[in-house]
Amino acid sequence: MPKVTILPGGWVVEASRGQTVMEAAMAHGLYWPTTCWGHGICTSCVCTTDGRGLQPMGPSERRALAAEFGEGAVKSRGLRLACQARVEGDVVVCKPGVRPLQPPLE
Repeated sequence: MPKVTILPGGWVVEASRGQTVMEAAMAHGLYWPTTCWGHGICTSCVCTTDGRGLQPMGPSERRALAAEFGEGAVKSRGLRLACQARVEGDVVVCKPGVRPLQPPLE
């Protein structure tokens, strides 16, 4: 299974091919900041990546990101919506605010 590495937290989670980055993180007990819960409209889940290991960006994801950040920023900063970016292979993404759903027990 492909691995998704989430920075800056350093979490590594397994993902099924075709699963979104956000789905993979949440399936492993991580909270991913979002307000539309995967509908691809709020851009709260935006992360950065070099794009390797992800399926190409679809038109609706591109439109949402370009409207919020500008087309140039989408390309130059490697922006993707974690709720839309589908895993194909090992990938590294960066999203501050990702955290375990529950605090660790001490």
